[in-house]
Amino acid sequence: MKTPLIVLATVLGSVFSIPAIAANEHADHAAMHGEKNGVSAQMTDGLVKKVDKSAGKLTLSHGPLPNGMPAMTMVFRVKDPAWLDQLKAGDKVRFMADQINGAMTVVHLERN
Repeated sequence: MKTPLIVLATVLGSVFSIPAIAANEHADHAAMHGEKNGVSAQMTDGLVKKVDKSAGKLTLSHGPLPNGMPAMTMVFRVKDPAWLDQLKAGDKVRFMADQINGAMTVVHLERN
């Protein structure tokens, strides 16, 4: 009679550990994509290439992003359009970007 109880305990133990494993896998996946559990908290250096106030966009030349994107020059949306009033081409910045509604968006910005 002990053997069926051991088997039952083993099966139940594995069933109840699956959500914990799935949660950890989601955290790793989220971190790889720069979601809000630590990786996106890292700042990236950038150089302002263009400010497009009417479109609410900022063109930045930047180093590698925490989400694995390599260094390049690209256009970002900005979380707060008022930031664009304080920037001009040639300004050095530090920023955090995140994918919001399918577009890379600057969510935190500091002028150097």
